[in-house]
Amino acid sequence: MIRMNLTRRIWLSFLSLLVLVGLSMIIIYPISIQGTLTEETYRIIEQQQRQLVNPFSEQFSPPDPDDALIDPSSRAVGHIFFADQVAAPGVGDEVPEELEEAYQEMFERALAQESETGRYEFTYQDSTVFYIVTRIDASEDGEVEEAYYISFMWDAYRDSMVNQLWENLVYLMLITSALSLLPVMWLTRYLRKPLRLLGNHFEQIAKRNWKEPFHWEGDEDFQKLSDQFELMRQNLIRYDSAQKTFMQHASHELKTPITVVKTYAQSVKDGVLPKNTVEESMDVILQESDRMDKRVKDMLYFTKLGNLKKDTINLEALSFGALAYELEERYRLQRDDLDFIVEGAAIRFQGDPDHIQILLENLIENALRYAKSTIWIRAEEADQYVTLIVENDGKAISEEDMETMFEPFRKGNKGQFGLGLAIVKQITELHRGHHGVFNVNGRVSFQMTLPRRT
Repeated sequence: MIRMNLTRRIWLSFLSLLVLVGLSMIIIYPISIQGTLTEETYRIIEQQQRQLVNPFSEQFSPPDPDDALIDPSSRAVGHIFFADQVAAPGVGDEVPEELEEAYQEMFERALAQESETGRYEFTYQDSTVFYIVTRIDASEDGEVEEAYYISFMWDAYRDSMVNQLWENLVYLMLITSALSLLPVMWLTRYLRKPLRLLGNHFEQIAKRNWKEPFHWEGDEDFQKLSDQFELMRQNLIRYDSAQKTFMQHASHELKTPITVVKTYAQSVKDGVLPKNTVEESMDVILQESDRMDKRVKDMLYFTKLGNLKKDTINLEALSFGALAYELEERYRLQRDDLDFIVEGAAIRFQGDPDHIQILLENLIENALRYAKSTIWIRAEEADQYVTLIVENDGKAISEEDMETMFEPFRKGNKGQFGLGLAIVKQITELHRGHHGVFNVNGRVSFQMTLPRRT
């Protein structure tokens, strides 16, 4: 495929249109105009013939020679009176010598004609003769016999008219083509300017320089395109900022456990025990390693969720009770001082089993850090939705903290960073649901509402 810029494409389209119109006129115009002028030729012959038969006919209106488009001589109509097998020229006409050989055919057509009038044509010496035969009743010596008026015209009139109209059409096309150059040049300049500016901004974005805003005032379509480009630029800025923030927090999250592990390992190697015994020192190393392992897994999982689409999750029928009781048994061992209450165990809904389990795990782990005595794991259903709720009786959350609760690496009131609630938010959105946190009746309530789909 030939590659061309916008200017060449516009000019090629313009020239192609001209060629197409020209070919259409060359093919269609002569055929259509010849048929029309042939009909006009017969009409002129009929008028001349009626004038000859009845000079006072109101149907005849002689043309003004001064207003004729072509030479009036080409409109000349010859007449032949044919009666009793004898032909004679019309009044004032001389029988053309070139028609002498064609008389026989014209007479045979006249004798075979059953209607009162008839239209005929034939080609003679590379020219076409159009003629009309009119049958009349003539009286001679009291006897009535049939007679015929044959009026004819050569195709010189029609061909001259076609040529004249064709010449006028050519002039018209040339003038129209010349005038069309102005809008084509204007269109070329009109399209090139905004596209060139847009291309320059794309080039800057390719170089990761997206600080300069872009907005086009003018045509509605280009303005819409510029608004879409500006929205993309702003999204790139936000994405870049989020990536930088993510890397900063990720480095901070991994730096502390790595430093602790490295320090304790070096101390043990040097024979200096940071704790009282080797076992206690190694326990600290294992704890920090577990912490680092969880951080790495959370970051990988968070990144994976960001790359998933809503139509790629695996939806299955789930029982809330099966999930909740399993998690209750697991986390009860971590804090035996807490009471776990499961409600709505019979509710069923559709969701991705792995994602929903991780969602509940993160909500419960968050509740474990703040609960005083009780954690509620509950499900509620309404219409076509089911709401998964995890509540604790810890300290109420301020309005300011609620707005940033689900942001990645948000620092809690106990000074901990994490991705748990950010992961909860992404899983909820992957299931086409919405999330929220509320202070309700002395409890902190995390609520994830999902389409039930059952």
